[in-house]
Amino acid sequence: MSMNGKVALVTGAGQGIGRGIALRLAKEGARLALVDIRNDALTAVAQEIEALGGKVATFVADVGDRAQVQAAVDHAEQELGGFDVIVNNAGIAQVQAIASVTPEEVERIFRINVQGVLWGIQAAAAKFIARGHGGKIINACSIAGHEGFALLGVYSATKFAVRALTQAAAKEYASRKITVNAYCPGVVGTDMWTEIDRRFSDITGAKLGETYRKYVDGIALGRAETADDVAGLVAYLAGPDSDYMTGQSILIDGGMVYR
Repeated sequence: MSMNGKVALVTGAGQGIGRGIALRLAKEGARLALVDIRNDALTAVAQEIEALGGKVATFVADVGDRAQVQAAVDHAEQELGGFDVIVNNAGIAQVQAIASVTPEEVERIFRINVQGVLWGIQAAAAKFIARGHGGKIINACSIAGHEGFALLGVYSATKFAVRALTQAAAKEYASRKITVNAYCPGVVGTDMWTEIDRRFSDITGAKLGETYRKYVDGIALGRAETADDVAGLVAYLAGPDSDYMTGQSILIDGGMVYR
């Protein structure tokens, strides 16, 4: 197991991609700190990890609040006896025409998708440095961080921002042996895409499921992505085989966006 004895914190771990990442890292031998805003979801994932024989701690937090993110990192170290990896996975989607997006909607999505990643970078890097060792910072980006999509303009802007933070942090922390990378999924069959499809339906009049199918039909490998597909890349970024990689935002989308 490539992560035996390592402590990894995953935000947004209660469902979807975050759950998939947490389970994969547990299988790789990591001790898991799970963070989410829903305690019931955390409890369910923690029970899955314990059934695998893994060690796990949970913490309820809003990643848009800097103090809560710091508290989550401190809790992970105290409960699990170390701190080696953070996966800043928590995020929300927003389907809205640029012409109609409101200040409140912009503030909310930037607070979670951008500030949540920034506070995670800060807290994790400070902890790695205080402990006297390097570490891995892994951020949730998206194909929408490489290409802007109609009706996903503000969401795309948050993911472009995550790419910028990933690159800048990689440069700032390289001398401390801290790597910073991001994963960029495409169309993943999770609750988030169910909501995206519903909002497209509301705005464009498309039938429910039509937008999802349209995007899936454009995937070169011929199927929607799964949380396990994403988790495999994150496990690589969290493990020793990626020690010489930093500042990258890696597309894992089955062939949708090409860079």
